[in-house]
Amino acid sequence: MKPVAALFTAFLITSSALGDSQPGRPRYRYQTLDVPGAVASTANGIADNRDVVGVFSDSSNRQHGFRLNADGITVIDYPDAVVTAARGIAPNGDIVGTYRLRGEPAVNVHGFLRSKDGVFSPIDYRGSTNTIAQRILPDGTILGCRHDSDMMASMRGIVLAGADQSEVDVEASMHNGGTPDLSLIVGLYTDMESMTGRAYMIVNGEFSAFDYPGAAFTAAWDAGPSGAIVGVYQGPDGTAHGFLLEDGEFTSIDFPGALHTRAFGINARGDIVGSYVDAARRTRSFVARRFVRVPGTKERPE
Repeated sequence: MKPVAALFTAFLITSSALGDSQPGRPRYRYQTLDVPGAVASTANGIADNRDVVGVFSDSSNRQHGFRLNADGITVIDYPDAVVTAARGIAPNGDIVGTYRLRGEPAVNVHGFLRSKDGVFSPIDYRGSTNTIAQRILPDGTILGCRHDSDMMASMRGIVLAGADQSEVDVEASMHNGGTPDLSLIVGLYTDMESMTGRAYMIVNGEFSAFDYPGAAFTAAWDAGPSGAIVGVYQGPDGTAHGFLLEDGEFTSIDFPGALHTRAFGINARGDIVGSYVDAARRTRSFVARRFVRVPGTKERPE
């Protein structure tokens, strides 16, 4: 479908608020992104030019992907699919995501690449029933996971670079983001001993798990070119929060007044996208635009 330019203003900013932050930590101006007519939406990825991709549910609860840019909204539906989600966007406008066909079980999910010209191509990891295409890097490398009829023991984080396909030897894992040179890959996995969801980073091939301090579970969902990591953690009270991990320090990301917040994507500017649950328990997309403090001046966007 071609962009609906008239809907751009209604979609882009339906509310705006400046969020609190810890002293010395980044500050963000939060904006709600609402797809007109959607009952729920989640922003999954953001490009350096601030194009946003994600997924929304319509009034019949059918899921569609979307792209938001200066021309408006483009609804993304993989041909003949009953479920489509846009998950990542490259600097050149290529988009990756997932789809499911009619009659398939809910566990089934297939990857796709949508070129900047709107042409779809399926993405499949060799020998696996299902593939999730989560993120696409500037050179076209795709990160995600593969699995069979389950999303635990058979699930592995994967890297697809042209004809080259590789996976990490960690059960129930999923690659969700990385730096352009792949010196850093981040993701999530289930620790099979404690059955706890944990985040991980792979730095120059070395795997290590990490957790937000005091969290019940942690998941890393993206990494910016500088190595800044965003994700989601659950506090002891069961509330979901987004997080930024930068220069070894965590910052909690919380949409003002939200019941829950989840951060899924970050760009080179430090802008963050994700979803939040409002007081009416509706899931809505947001973008958090990063601000910096300059001594003696007003805050300015990075």
